[in-house]
Amino acid sequence: MFRVGAHVSISGGFSNAVSREIDFGGNCGQIFVGSPRGWKVNKPDDVSVDRFKKLSSEENIGPWVVHGTYLINMATPKESLAEKSMECMQREIISTSKLGIPFYVFHPGAHTGSGVDVGIENIAKRLSRLEIPDSVTVLLENTAGKGTTIGKNFSELSRIVELSDYSYGSLGVCLDTCHMYAAGYQFGTEESIEGLVREFDKKIGFQNLHYLHINDSKYDFSSEKDEHEHIGEGKIGDKAFRLFINHRKFRDKPMVVETPVDEKGFSWNIDKLKSLRN
Repeated sequence: MFRVGAHVSISGGFSNAVSREIDFGGNCGQIFVGSPRGWKVNKPDDVSVDRFKKLSSEENIGPWVVHGTYLINMATPKESLAEKSMECMQREIISTSKLGIPFYVFHPGAHTGSGVDVGIENIAKRLSRLEIPDSVTVLLENTAGKGTTIGKNFSELSRIVELSDYSYGSLGVCLDTCHMYAAGYQFGTEESIEGLVREFDKKIGFQNLHYLHINDSKYDFSSEKDEHEHIGEGKIGDKAFRLFINHRKFRDKPMVVETPVDEKGFSWNIDKLKSLRN
């Protein structure tokens, strides 16, 4: 089954996320468990958990993934920010586990001048201090590469895992198409997508790729700018998305859109991806 959905709000209760996903035409999805630009984390109570699990099961919506708040920076040289980031991530991971959601994804962060190697070491060291339940896989998301952000290429993501006390299984990867394109990864031709596949398989391995963020890009190839566009309406285009979502290595991975919220909306983008599916 083609698993495709959108990032949806939990406003009014976690079970409302399921209803919203259904309204958008999705059958998997992504949520925050707090404000995306704050440190507060919602603690789901037993009633909310039961409703969320029951409705997800009845409607066959899943797998879900929780996205970490944007404030998290595990690469930072500032210990005060690192402590807040770890504390917030731990609370978010606990909420993820309680909801029965198998995946938690976060942006690795920015080294802010301390250097890529130090930033990678910081992320690995701080991930090692977290308690990751067996029921949750923490996913590193690739980045567009702007400024001093870590995770622009597959090697950086791989090194974080290698240096961490955790291994693949507890950790994994989520790939964002807009970020890949902005970071200099092409997938608009058969030749280029096979090159991308070979590199990812060599550096990380497809058994460790658990989720996909499917977004077009407002900016040109290798721009290092992270701004999403509607599917096929940006610089990536329909041909590349058709190749990507139908490729044997990607087609069975769950996919969510994080496209602009305007007159087109998530339903339009989900329908567009369904139309590109072979």
